[in-house]
Amino acid sequence: MKKLGAICAAFIVSYLFFISVGSTSGVEGKEICRSSCGSLHNISYPFRLKGDPVNCGDPSYELECDGNKTVVEILSGKYLVMNIFHENATIHIIGTGFVSGSCNLPIQSLSSRFIPTSYLTMVPVDDVDITTTGGNVFQVLQNGFSLSWIVKNYTRSMVIHQCLRTAIQYTREDMYGFTKFKKITYPFQFEYEFVECIKKSWHFYDGASALYRSALVFIVFLDIAAFLLVLAILGRFVFGTLTIYAFLAYQLWNLLAPIDTVERFLRNEKALMPSRYAYTDIIAMTRHFKEKLGQGGFGAVYKGELPGGHLVAVKILGNSKCNGEEFTNEVATIGRIHHVNVVHLVGFCSEGSNRSLIYKFMCNGSLDKYIFSSNGSNKHFTIEKLNEIALGVARGLDYLHQGCDIRILHFDIKPHNVLLDQNFNPKLSDFGLAKLYPKENSLVSAFAARGTIGYMAPELVSRSFGLISYKSDVYSFGMLLLEMAGGRRNVDQRAENSSQVYYPSWIYHQLEQTEKLEFCNDIEIDNLERKLCKVGLWCIQMRAPARPSMSKVVEMLEADGDTIDMPPKPFLFSSPSSSTKPSSVHPSLTEITTIYEGE
Repeated sequence: MKKLGAICAAFIVSYLFFISVGSTSGVEGKEICRSSCGSLHNISYPFRLKGDPVNCGDPSYELECDGNKTVVEILSGKYLVMNIFHENATIHIIGTGFVSGSCNLPIQSLSSRFIPTSYLTMVPVDDVDITTTGGNVFQVLQNGFSLSWIVKNYTRSMVIHQCLRTAIQYTREDMYGFTKFKKITYPFQFEYEFVECIKKSWHFYDGASALYRSALVFIVFLDIAAFLLVLAILGRFVFGTLTIYAFLAYQLWNLLAPIDTVERFLRNEKALMPSRYAYTDIIAMTRHFKEKLGQGGFGAVYKGELPGGHLVAVKILGNSKCNGEEFTNEVATIGRIHHVNVVHLVGFCSEGSNRSLIYKFMCNGSLDKYIFSSNGSNKHFTIEKLNEIALGVARGLDYLHQGCDIRILHFDIKPHNVLLDQNFNPKLSDFGLAKLYPKENSLVSAFAARGTIGYMAPELVSRSFGLISYKSDVYSFGMLLLEMAGGRRNVDQRAENSSQVYYPSWIYHQLEQTEKLEFCNDIEIDNLERKLCKVGLWCIQMRAPARPSMSKVVEMLEADGDTIDMPPKPFLFSSPSSSTKPSSVHPSLTEITTIYEGE
């Protein structure tokens, strides 16, 4: 609003300055007034009507309004004023005697100017061929004649005031009877009449040309300032409001677009979908979200109970990403899979932006709660149970890759996403990052490069390691297998020895020494643990073609450990005893450019 006030002030100051310039030049005794009589409406300086204020016009050019007729007295003779032409300083008059039908000549003669002569009585006539009137002199006299007056110099102030009044009157006359819409052009009509009047003032003002140019500059400036003022007002009250509405409409579209996408998917896949629940059902089965089981990358998980008494885990999706892609991924994959090592999707809810997934309840939670311990030893499971769990996860992942009509890539294999039922049987879960591909497509487009740091294959980080494929899941499984065997996370910055910070490197060195019957630091490795580590090291080879398929991994886990060959060194460095921490050169820890979904 301050800007609007400043622009308005500029208008006023500019206008007052323009007027004051003319005023300072002085009005030399007379003001320009405008009068009318009968059909004559342009009686102005130097003329005046009898009875006008004393400061209007010149007394020597006084006219009289007699019965709606304008009369001028010249040398004791009266003449009717038919028209006044200020442009060329002429006046057209007719003798009153000729109008009445008689032929009364004036007492004294008239010249073509208001300058008396004293010889013969003469009546001037316009330059006309008398033969055109049939020689009728009386008719020529009835037509009247024109006289010119001696122009007196106007002051600048007189011209400006005269033209302002003229412009106002002419504009009012032009606008009379116009529609309201056309009256919007009133200011522009006024400006046109004003500058036209200034332009024609050269007959009675010597500086008319300069004043005309100044008036044009001022009016252009005034119009530009008015345009800016209108824009400022529109920007504040119109465009601002429209911008807000446009923003709200865009947000509404962003909200509805993913909903439409999800609903279209659910209608198309209705025959294959599990049960659909209303959001009120979700509230009821979770008892208003009373018991929270955990928090994942895409939302919170609550414990619930179906009407039949079956326990479920309800995953409430938070702010949806990728137009509801994580929701449709879960429904499209888990909804059509029935495998002992894949979590069972009981149902789902999709009402507007409220979306939920309902799984069979896994009473023992996720694997990460059991395999990690502070002293690096696994106290919860025997090595035999670990091998059993690893085999179950491998079978579930192999089923995703080969057992369905379409290949399903999980892209987020980690301990947190392996759930355990009442018998500690493993179930793969969280398919929010999953992708579906035809089996004949062994390679995957780059947009699928997502996952969790520490479990992502090198090709998900840098294309220099190869293209993305189902072997990316094999790499993640290998990292999971090494953590299960070691009872610790693969990267532990708190390790006492720098060579033990990166567990895969350390365990490879130990296995290498064991194969050579050279025990390092009297460390003994159980045969089953050695097998799990060997399989894990095979799975985390830098190049995807060197990794086994999940079918081969299942065979290796079912076989005796002694039948498994020692894998090649799967690292970019050579000395595991180097003081440099291996994690500083491992690609999955240094070149992360993909989405991180923390545990």
